Amino acid sequence: MSTHAPEMPILVDDETGVWTTDALPMLYVPRHFFVNNHIGIEEVLGADKYAEILYKAGYKSAWHWCEKEAECHGLSSVAVFEHYMKRLSQRGWGLFKIQSIDLEAGTCEVRLDHSAFVYVYGQCGRPVDYMFTGWFAGAMDQILQAQGSSIRTVAEQVYGASQEGHDHGLFRVKPL
Repeated sequence: MSTHAPEMPILVDDETGVWTTDALPMLYVPRHFFVNNHIGIEEVLGADKYAEILYKAGYKSAWHWCEKEAECHGLSSVAVFEHYMKRLSQRGWGLFKIQSIDLEAGTCEVRLDHSAFVYVYGQCGRPVDYMFTGWFAGAMDQILQAQGSSIRTVAEQVYGASQEGHDHGLFRVKPL
């Protein structure tokens, strides 16, 4: 295994201790802490209900992130989505790779390797990366609106590495 230092700027405010990357405040927490909280909430609400809540919250958060990052870096169009996938990968959620993206059609496919969730859940027979679905639709919709498009999308996890026969996850974004 080889390693390297983070590839994104991390600044810490001396007075407040707040971490920022680019234009947004960040939190740095251990993976087990985050995923154990995720599992605890899922156990109480059920995976389907929790996925519904996370979709809406993730959609809103991705929209905000893309808007702020596009402004901060002077990005537009597909470059915003590419930057988002890069930053998600750099922050330890997993390695995200755009398989295809067509803004005119409102479609996208994203491959996920080394998911933080799969590392904890393992092969459990069901998709566990549902937290990301709202992120992809929120990002796509922010980019589409910024270009003047009226297309709005929905995202789904097609399969995950937590399911038998798969060594990676696949997500699909399509118009509503």
